[in-house]
Amino acid sequence: MATYMAKKEKVTPRWFVIDAADQVVGRLAVQIATIIRGKHRPEYTPHVDTGDFVVVINAEKVKFTGNKKWDSQTYSAYSHYPGGLRTVTARQMLEKHPERILIEAVRRMVPRNPLGRQQMKKLKVYAGSKHDHQAQQPVEFKLEK
Repeated sequence: MATYMAKKEKVTPRWFVIDAADQVVGRLAVQIATIIRGKHRPEYTPHVDTGDFVVVINAEKVKFTGNKKWDSQTYSAYSHYPGGLRTVTARQMLEKHPERILIEAVRRMVPRNPLGRQQMKKLKVYAGSKHDHQAQQPVEFKLEK
């Protein structure tokens, strides 16, 4: 008996659409990270990209739990120059780039290595309800409650 190891050439990725309206950011990010990593598939192999593509729409309508999380959740970027630390709150991020809230939440849940960066390319997030991936015929993904 041998353990099955998936090969990148043998795995055919599928496309899913997820509506993020009125979804909690962290709980939604867990399910998205599971799909783009491929852990929902029976042929999951940790060192091979077996994940599927995910198109997220209505990212501007996500929500956080807790009273002050819109103001206490921060996102930082450092330019590697003295004084180059830039920090914005979730509320400020929602006003300028609402899709980045979900992208950052998912990015923090995938491995920090070349495989994780490759898997993050399978995530497509849109603030509104329109997306550019109708040609791939994405299927609506049923979220777990």
